[in-house]
Amino acid sequence: MTKKFNNRLADAQATQVTPVKSEAFDFPEYEAYAAALNEGCARFWQQSSGVAVYRRMRVGECFSYGCRDMTRSLELQLGALQKSMLFKADVPNFLEPWYGIGTVASAFGGDYIWVEGNAPALKPRFSTIDEVLAYEPQEISQTLIGRYTLDMIDYFMEQTQGRLPISLTDTQSPLNMIGHLYPLDQFFMDMLLEPDKVSQLFDILADLSISFNQEQLKLIGPALASPGHGFASSTKWTGLGMSDDNAIMISPDQYLELAAPSVEKICTPLGGPVFHSCGDWSGWVEAVLQIKGLKMADGAFSPQTDPGATSNLEAFHRFAHSGIVLNARIVGDLETIREQVSRLWVPGMKLVVVTYCETPAEQEEAYDLIHQICR
Repeated sequence: MTKKFNNRLADAQATQVTPVKSEAFDFPEYEAYAAALNEGCARFWQQSSGVAVYRRMRVGECFSYGCRDMTRSLELQLGALQKSMLFKADVPNFLEPWYGIGTVASAFGGDYIWVEGNAPALKPRFSTIDEVLAYEPQEISQTLIGRYTLDMIDYFMEQTQGRLPISLTDTQSPLNMIGHLYPLDQFFMDMLLEPDKVSQLFDILADLSISFNQEQLKLIGPALASPGHGFASSTKWTGLGMSDDNAIMISPDQYLELAAPSVEKICTPLGGPVFHSCGDWSGWVEAVLQIKGLKMADGAFSPQTDPGATSNLEAFHRFAHSGIVLNARIVGDLETIREQVSRLWVPGMKLVVVTYCETPAEQEEAYDLIHQICR
């Protein structure tokens, strides 16, 4: 396999699956499968170090244009759960009610723009931070996007009788949401010139997120898989995943001073923050480790996973003896997995290796290889 990002793919981490209707899905089989894996997940979560393997079954359509059809999304995700049982792993897959990343922006009057074959998009409605602060936001649950998301969760729960793990939707961090409200170039200036207003806005966004999380939790109950979205997740784990990609657009000190407090506020009620950024955040490792209550952090660790994936894997050795899980996504063949895990692993780490092997046989080899390296 060529060790570079394939920009001809719509989703480099996606897996093709066959849709399965809820009435055709074998619920007892998946319940037994997930329960067995979750016993190991519970042990892993309590350990100070160790390794777990997660063969992620990401259906690209569900995280793009397909999110507009909740029936189709569920059938595809049920197909993914069914297929996942063929692949040797330590962490089970879960359902996700993904409906774009404009959830919080909808509270400020934002709505989706749909272009055929693409994920929903938004345009910022404001020009300045003062305009945003002057606006009286709605509760997310009262917006079109929020209501559809809750309806999607309700539908998933009804069709599965609450028997399958399901995460919260992908609300994104306050820092990531800014670009859906007003231009980022103006925002970066505000971080320097109007930091108090930035903190005020982040706090408002945090409160909106917390309120909407509570509405989702009312529907999901004990079926909750944490931390959710793009992270390996389990009903035995805690924390809330937050995509925080704009973190690498500001300095580590700025991130800790202005952005991290709102993430901590949102995630603490659910067990603590779980950090994600696309690209190379090796220069932000020290800052990320200082996020209060951090449970897990996620990154891309091969060029095939992310065109901006880090080449400085050794920087992540700082996670050793921290008790914080590193969720390492590695698209690639067995050679790639061997090379990257060998560089990434040191004793004392608590590592989840996320694989995307094409066949059950290749996955079994990868599984055994990873556990051999991380002894």
